[in-house]
Amino acid sequence: MRRLADAGHRTFRALSVRNYRLFFTGQVISVSGTWMQTVAQTYLILFRLHGTGVDVAIATGLQFVPLLLFGPFGGLIADRLDKRKVLYATQSSAAVLALALGLLVITHSVHLGDVFALASLLGVVNLFDNPARQTFVSEMVGRDLLPNAVSLNSVVMNGARVIGPAIGGVLILTLGVSTCFIVNAASYVAVIVALSRMRSAELYSSPGVGRKKGQVREGLRYAWSTVDLRSPLISMAIVGIFAFNFTVTLPLLAKVTFHGGAGLYSSFLAAMGAGAVAGGLFTAHRSSPSTRLLAMIGLFFGGSILAVSVAPTRLVAILLLVLMGAGSISFVATNNATLQLRSDPAMRGRVMSLNAIAFLGSTPIGAPLVGYISDISNPRIALLVGGVATLLASVPLFFVATRQRADRAAALSDAMVVVSDEDSNVVSLPLGDNETAPAQRRTS
Repeated sequence: MRRLADAGHRTFRALSVRNYRLFFTGQVISVSGTWMQTVAQTYLILFRLHGTGVDVAIATGLQFVPLLLFGPFGGLIADRLDKRKVLYATQSSAAVLALALGLLVITHSVHLGDVFALASLLGVVNLFDNPARQTFVSEMVGRDLLPNAVSLNSVVMNGARVIGPAIGGVLILTLGVSTCFIVNAASYVAVIVALSRMRSAELYSSPGVGRKKGQVREGLRYAWSTVDLRSPLISMAIVGIFAFNFTVTLPLLAKVTFHGGAGLYSSFLAAMGAGAVAGGLFTAHRSSPSTRLLAMIGLFFGGSILAVSVAPTRLVAILLLVLMGAGSISFVATNNATLQLRSDPAMRGRVMSLNAIAFLGSTPIGAPLVGYISDISNPRIALLVGGVATLLASVPLFFVATRQRADRAAALSDAMVVVSDEDSNVVSLPLGDNETAPAQRRTS
């Protein structure tokens, strides 16, 4: 029992921080509402507005076009301004947009163009919200607990895939699709209340970077010149374009391949969410991100996507989606923590904005592409392409990990000075990059 208790404490230790505990609770409620709206929006397009897979892809992609085009600027704002104030503004704006869509559906005046327009405005909100929300985690918990907190955040995001679609499916069938949008608008209040109750004195805040010319270009140069950042970013971009478009592939898999409706689609999302929770808890317990671990998880994730693509029945697909969900969130959480830990704090917002471009900003490219592949062939082929791309993106990370290990070994060898003396003990001294200490110290 004690071993189990110790494992639980290790897995959830970031929740011992009051500010993060408040944020975590608010996110559970808000993100569940977001997934509820995701299900409702897809249902609205496919079953009420009689749209196609490409229409679903466009609506999904438009939410990330601003991030794709102006992501580094959003990251710069996160580096410059108080992140909590930025989140106040973004969360409030997202609530207004959800409410507007709900009212349009209630009044029976919604058209496909309205969905596209509101998705675009939500994209502007995401431009500033995403880097601020991700980097705010480090200000709540500090560096030591950052990997654990990032993984728990991933558990929230994907646990919501179980809660949100389940509630959303019930609301669609009982009270109507508009209710999902209204409930989502109300869910943002939880985050705003959590932010207002935080203790500023307990935040690990750092001064925002001052204004000067070329800061966006400076962030781009920094990320590209740092191989430990560049390689995970490139891999995430490839996976983001070809694999992370499940809001497009899963509803089409449910409708086209297995001839189901909103209930089956919700089951798919719930299965993937359940697996994601398990994967997130595993990552939170481990809390030791590395490039090699990221590569191994990528291979598992890619293989699980391929398995889903050839699932012969609904039940088999649901079971395999649990594995795919575990792989997906482990890949995202490990990548996120690796980038944050290896980034200069003054550059962290810009680096994470590039990660957001790779992961989410690639959606305007990947979602229509995957939707098109599904329309001209079938959803299985779209998933197959995503699985192969994930495998190919993961393999180079093993070479990066090998180089990192060799560099660490060389640095350790150079930093240790071993001097033997017949009349003294042998002492090994770790030297810093700029240390010019004496080559030996004698012990009596």
